[in-house]
Amino acid sequence: MELTEKDARQYSPLALAFLGDSVYELKIRSAIVERANMAVKNLHAAKIKLVCAPFQARAAERLLETLTEEEHAVFMRGRNATGGTVPHNATPAEYRKATGLEAVFGYLHLTGNTERLETLFSAIWDMQEEILQNLNKE
Repeated sequence: MELTEKDARQYSPLALAFLGDSVYELKIRSAIVERANMAVKNLHAAKIKLVCAPFQARAAERLLETLTEEEHAVFMRGRNATGGTVPHNATPAEYRKATGLEAVFGYLHLTGNTERLETLFSAIWDMQEEILQNLNKE
């Protein structure tokens, strides 16, 4: 199902984030498997590092200036949405930024903008080592 931007804007930011979470995780899982055939426990460990609020928050911070006006508005709606439980490994601010990023992924998926989704995901994938190094220093 592909929606117009107007129709996709009618969804709550948390519904967009709910969908975007799965879209983002599938992209991460696919990228990890494509790069290495390894034991499932190692695949899971690699995924956990990249599918967590602290990592997603850092990625969102770096992507903010590259978002379109519409994507930025979706991000802000997701970031400012109330609800959800902050995971123990994240601060409330990290959780909110991660939710904003997931909302963008959900929005792009609903609108069928796969090319833009790939562009943003590629940027995140390309900066993963730097983000992980910075997270380990904190």
